[in-house]
Amino acid sequence: MIQPHIESSPQEIARFEVVGLEFAEDLEEMRKVLRNKVEGNSVVRRPAVAGSFYPSDPEELQQSLAELVGPAISKGAARKDPIALIAPHAGYRYSGRTAGIAFEEFRDSEDRIERVVVIGPSHRVRLRGLALPGCDAFQTPLGSIPIDRELVELMTLLPQISVNAAAHAMEHSLEVELPFLQTILGEFRLLPLVVGMATPEEVAEVLRVAWSLPGTRVVVSSDLSHYLPDAEAQVVDRATAERILSLDYPLEPHEACGAVPINGLLCAGQTGGLVPRLLDLRNSSAASGDFEQVVGYGAFAFDRKLKE
Repeated sequence: MIQPHIESSPQEIARFEVVGLEFAEDLEEMRKVLRNKVEGNSVVRRPAVAGSFYPSDPEELQQSLAELVGPAISKGAARKDPIALIAPHAGYRYSGRTAGIAFEEFRDSEDRIERVVVIGPSHRVRLRGLALPGCDAFQTPLGSIPIDRELVELMTLLPQISVNAAAHAMEHSLEVELPFLQTILGEFRLLPLVVGMATPEEVAEVLRVAWSLPGTRVVVSSDLSHYLPDAEAQVVDRATAERILSLDYPLEPHEACGAVPINGLLCAGQTGGLVPRLLDLRNSSAASGDFEQVVGYGAFAFDRKLKE
């Protein structure tokens, strides 16, 4: 298995994302045991890709995030207050600035952000529906983030929700977003969900339940196209961005690896009157120097439609 480090190419990182689907369930269970640790009576999900997708040293990570996330600015009358974001999940060298631009939107929210639902595709474990991790906290080099027990109880009432620790054990699509949230928000509670096969309506129902609790925000984790030449990728990713801005779904996995959760957000956006905004659109070519096979990244914010 390729173990990507900070200087790995986006192609190496993407290959790391997809290997392991054929591994037996008992190996995944072993990974689960190795990746989770018990602290007192609490089970904590340990970082799986610290030191590869992002720095494992807390000071180095804080310095990296300071460069990726812009300084605090006054929102002013025209600044929006989104309830959902789409952010990429590649190594910070490649997609970190795009992610930073997305997460800046959560700074100084009008209402206090108490919890964040982070939802991303399952890269290594096949599953039906959406999966909770069955733990009490997620740990990053910046500290532990408690799981929101109230929202977990609500989610377990939905038939499309299960508990699958193995699906979370090595999954990076949620983990890489967490240091950004810790930097912007400080303390908050987390609801992490990995998604397998699910309909847009199933995902949208989960989001609506989450938003029923005040102070809830959603982050959908997804990159865009993979392995296309730079010029072609720009065309494809621009078309995908236009569809997102039009709340036009379903997207396909070749357009966005997180197509399933994005489709759920777009479905919820149609019924809930959300207004998408494009914040950033680029690919890995500038960071990697490789223009033959690139990975696309986009940042989007979803605002509530103002009442007339």
